[in-house]
Amino acid sequence: MITTLSSREFNQDASRAKKAANDGPVFITDRGRPAHVLISIEEYQRLAGVTPNIVDLLAMPGLDESDFAAPPVQGGTHPLDLS
Repeated sequence: MITTLSSREFNQDASRAKKAANDGPVFITDRGRPAHVLISIEEYQRLAGVTPNIVDLLAMPGLDESDFAAPPVQGGTHPLDLS
């Protein structure tokens, strides 16, 4: 879905524009002519051919409530000599 906002509308309600960008591009006009396009970061990365790195993958939002439980460490610990 494409959304079109004037510069004034964008300045008055940027949060609306950001929400709309999750559903498709948001065209921002100056004096009735398209001047800018707002897209989500995911769409930008897809268009730019950017592949996520391991840090991005591990920091995925929405995974705070994971069922993952790390297994207990086997064996003893050894003191660390930092001298």
